[in-house]
Amino acid sequence: MPRKKITIPSKVESLSILNEKGQLDKTLEPDIPEELLLKLHRAMVLGRRFDERLLSLQRQGRIGTFAPITGQEASQLGAVAPLRDTDWMAPSFREMAAELWRGKAMESVILAYGGYNEGWPDEKEHNDLPVAIPVASQVLHALGIAWAMKYRQKDDVAMAFLGDGGTSEGDFHEGLNFAGVYQAPVIIICQNNQWAISVPRSKQTRSKTLAQKALAYDIPGIQVDGNDILAVYAASKEAIDRARAGEGATLIENVTYRMMMHTTADDPKRYRTDKEVNAWKKRDPIIRFQKYLIDKGILSDKKINTLEEDVKAEIQGAVDNAEAMMKKTIEPMDMFNHAYEELPPYTEQQRKEFEEELAEIGKEGNHA
Repeated sequence: MPRKKITIPSKVESLSILNEKGQLDKTLEPDIPEELLLKLHRAMVLGRRFDERLLSLQRQGRIGTFAPITGQEASQLGAVAPLRDTDWMAPSFREMAAELWRGKAMESVILAYGGYNEGWPDEKEHNDLPVAIPVASQVLHALGIAWAMKYRQKDDVAMAFLGDGGTSEGDFHEGLNFAGVYQAPVIIICQNNQWAISVPRSKQTRSKTLAQKALAYDIPGIQVDGNDILAVYAASKEAIDRARAGEGATLIENVTYRMMMHTTADDPKRYRTDKEVNAWKKRDPIIRFQKYLIDKGILSDKKINTLEEDVKAEIQGAVDNAEAMMKKTIEPMDMFNHAYEELPPYTEQQRKEFEEELAEIGKEGNHA
């Protein structure tokens, strides 16, 4: 029998609406109410300034290691803005701005990074999963939720975030395959920030785009300028609307850049150049969005300055509240609760020994 060619979709669109110089493609401009535009701008500024404050706190030893988000505000906020409260989000470890948008308190972020389990919000209050550290595992979690909502005939959707490195994980490919087979209402946001810790995008894959990985599973994939919040919003809303209508999943590759270190335990100067970082600084998502809003006549330098002061005060209030909560007496024996229905013998022995040790410390304190 002769060989035959099988026709498959082989094109992936790239979307940019507001370029790095602040130039707008009017034909693609999404219809976003002014109130929402200003809310998004405030959230971007808050995310950036809070990130900077967290770095300061970490360097002072007041919180532990965390993953900075600076430079990726548009990629996160443009994606979650079209979601409803009843929709679900499954974050990785670099979606702080998205979590704040979805209702997480800054105090919770500080407590969590300080090592307090009280910092993790109750999922009954927000339809957001806890931060997932194992790379790409949250894709499967989001798929399970999406399938459950489809099974229950709800029109809610799930959104999962991961980085470019996550697309090399088996969980990612298993998730996309499931999404394609079952037409699950899920939107998978890949924040392609060019670096998987110290591994550059060029050594992750030979694919021209990460979005094209969707083609193998017969779901739509689109590459978006991740520093253009208008493009991210437009692509995400389109994908969300399609999922609600029962048309299945979408993979969105937001091309952005990790301006800071992978985590505060990392030194990026060991594997990338200042020249590369400075080139991406010119593509700052906040600066270009501010130019757009000023050109529309709904923002001014004076309003930006006022906003900066308001955000600074809000962040300081959150820091004060969180540190006051940290000073409250924490019951150390709680670490043995809620891990097992019945403690294993070796853990029960550890609990007993620790209880005795605390009692001895208490006696020494009383004698002092």
